[in-house]
Amino acid sequence: MSSEPDTLVKMLSGRALLFCHHNADPDSICSAYAFKELAETLKPAVDAEIILAGGASSLSKRIMEALRIEASEEASVDEADVLVVLDAGTLGQLDRWGEAVALAEAPMVFIDQHATHPTTTKLAALLLIDEEATSTCEIVYNLYRRYGLKPSANVAKALLIGVAYDSKHFNIGTAKTFRAVSELLEIDGAVEEVVALLASEMDRSERIARLKAGQRMRIHDVEGWTIATSHVSSFQASAARALISLGADVAVVAGGDKGIVRTSLRATDKFHKAISLHLGRDVAMSLGEEFGGSGSGHATSAGVNTKGRSRTMLHRAVELLSAKLREYRSSQAGRDG
Repeated sequence: MSSEPDTLVKMLSGRALLFCHHNADPDSICSAYAFKELAETLKPAVDAEIILAGGASSLSKRIMEALRIEASEEASVDEADVLVVLDAGTLGQLDRWGEAVALAEAPMVFIDQHATHPTTTKLAALLLIDEEATSTCEIVYNLYRRYGLKPSANVAKALLIGVAYDSKHFNIGTAKTFRAVSELLEIDGAVEEVVALLASEMDRSERIARLKAGQRMRIHDVEGWTIATSHVSSFQASAARALISLGADVAVVAGGDKGIVRTSLRATDKFHKAISLHLGRDVAMSLGEEFGGSGSGHATSAGVNTKGRSRTMLHRAVELLSAKLREYRSSQAGRDG
């Protein structure tokens, strides 16, 4: 397994399938769109197709329509020459496609900013991971720079949208992030349009999911920190963000159907900086392994896909978080002593 971007050129050939994660967000869709142009520029003979592994969010659909991004929900994995998974730390995030991709003979490339899951490391022929990046779009743009290429104006706009979405409208990021934003603006120069596309009004079903999450919320006070848990059948990530905005330090929201439970975890930057706890690596991965599924994510944003019951997942998540907080408190007490 190689981790060198130069290897990418050698791997690109024939038919390339570019997979976005379930309910693909703007970073996933836009990074796939940008990578498609990059792949077909590096190797003109490559035929790259974007695959929606489990649909796209309503916001992503509006962006796809505005930028005329085409994607499919059906393809033959067996006919692919290379498989590229973007913005997904595990194949569990590809829904029904996960098993087919895992069994495919074609080499796999993972491009992501989340903590790498051990299973992903074993499967990948090439890992292009940067945990310091705010978005997968930022990583893909850095590939353009690595190869001395400039994205088209429409792709530059897509990359800006992905970076803006995952950086919370440019509220977080490193010097590398804002250098990339500056260069992309020189190509497209339409930051107002980017912000406007991301400011689309939340639809009624998502608003109701958020309200239900608040109505069903349980509050856990652990070592002076507030953990909020709740359950809704859809929009778990949006509901978790809503609980954070209500005042929780950590939010865990689970739900799903047909025996599949999706759990979203969110934490404030204050919590992460104080405790140095990484939700993706320290909590989501553990939950995924324990319940026979998969989990990954960022320090303050993570997700888990498993089988089972929502209440069981929430209970176990609180147990894990509580244990980590008590370990931290004990270590602090030891230092003070």
